[in-house]
Amino acid sequence: MIGILGGMGTQAGLDFCNKLAILNRGKIDQEYPLFLLYNKANIPGRPESIGVHTGNLSNKLINKKSKKKYSLVLKSLLKGCQLLKKSKSKFIVIPCNTAHYWYDDLKKKIKLPIINMPKEVFNHTLKECKKNSSIGLLATEGTLRTGVYNKFFDKKYNLIYPNSLLQKKSVNKAIKLVKMGKVKDANKIIKPAIDSLVKKKCKKIILGCTELPIAIFAFKSFKKIKTSKIFLDPNLILAHAAMKKYKK
Repeated sequence: MIGILGGMGTQAGLDFCNKLAILNRGKIDQEYPLFLLYNKANIPGRPESIGVHTGNLSNKLINKKSKKKYSLVLKSLLKGCQLLKKSKSKFIVIPCNTAHYWYDDLKKKIKLPIINMPKEVFNHTLKECKKNSSIGLLATEGTLRTGVYNKFFDKKYNLIYPNSLLQKKSVNKAIKLVKMGKVKDANKIIKPAIDSLVKKKCKKIILGCTELPIAIFAFKSFKKIKTSKIFLDPNLILAHAAMKKYKK
């Protein structure tokens, strides 16, 4: 069984489950994959729990207050993973990009495989784009600061981000609107950030917050999501990776 630690946010977790089901649509109920979604919506806010960094983006938190916030999120994520483990999950997926800042510590504490979403997106990109290509990244400020994508992409690619104004007025706002259920508004708000990355000649744009595919692909068919020439949807890529592991 696939264990899904969701709730970050709730619609993003449901979006992952929907993609998992559609990708593996069967003729009868029994042909669908077995999965358990734990919608653990009470996990403290991930971007708000990431402290100040110095030097390299991947450096650890440097003050006590930040460490306490980090520990609270880790403790909550760990409880979620433990429940999925007790429920006989074969492995765990976490459809939240920012939560992968806690990935290494989670792996140390839970003896169960956890698929790394940013790593899967990187492996997928290797098949799609040449080395040193410019790749756009739309994500929460927390994901950008912690470098969960830089950890993989900086080895081969040039990651490009929107400027600080677009980050606040376009990306952050679109993410917030999806969480509020205002998908149509989010769809309009995110467009300037997308346009800026296209102008910078990005070969692909990673939708590095699981709310963003909901905003960008709002009211579009699943076929259009799968065949998108510009966007990389981590939830969709994670769903593929989950099924590959599930069938082993």
